[in-house]
Amino acid sequence: MTPALNSTRKTWRQAKHLALGLVNDRRGIAAIEFAMIVPIMLVLFFGTVEFSSGVAVDRKVSLTARALSDLTSQSPAVADADLANFFAATCGIMYPYAGSPCTVSNNPTAAVISELYVDPSTLQARVQWSSAYQGGVARAVDSPVTTVPSALLIGGTYLILSEVSFLYKPAVGYVMAKAGINLSDVAYTRPRVNSCVNYSPTAPAVPLTTCTAV
Repeated sequence: MTPALNSTRKTWRQAKHLALGLVNDRRGIAAIEFAMIVPIMLVLFFGTVEFSSGVAVDRKVSLTARALSDLTSQSPAVADADLANFFAATCGIMYPYAGSPCTVSNNPTAAVISELYVDPSTLQARVQWSSAYQGGVARAVDSPVTTVPSALLIGGTYLILSEVSFLYKPAVGYVMAKAGINLSDVAYTRPRVNSCVNYSPTAPAVPLTTCTAV
């Protein structure tokens, strides 16, 4: 056997042993698996956090809508100062998502409170008065509201409608859009003290003995 042939066989044996050693080597496998799993785990983690916060904010938006309509319906009459106090209550309900400390300037909750009258002949709800807060837009007086549930359309009755919206911006924005998602809800209640709630811009508001429709 020539020296050249011996050298070639020796080289192949060494290469074979090196290849087998590489295949059987388990060092670093945990690091490789970790590097492959981490991106998936991060997406799941941040996605859970962002969606959980979004659900919590959506629940608070619903509570805010109900609170605004409920507070208004318990009053025989309201003025701008009363409505401002009602709107200020959104800070407590939306905490900590409305800013801390919550003020008018850093509370992104937009809200509108309106009183509706259901026409007895057409069963159509129309706006009697409307007031907005923050980015909300007040409804035009005598404008129709077509979103009222049919069960509430009782002729000759009044309804307090509150509409609340909140732009939820995730803290991380890793899964959900960083620009945010607009969450909104509405609530209807009937006046509890009188058949309607009188509104006047200046305080004190005077309750009406007889409700009149626009």
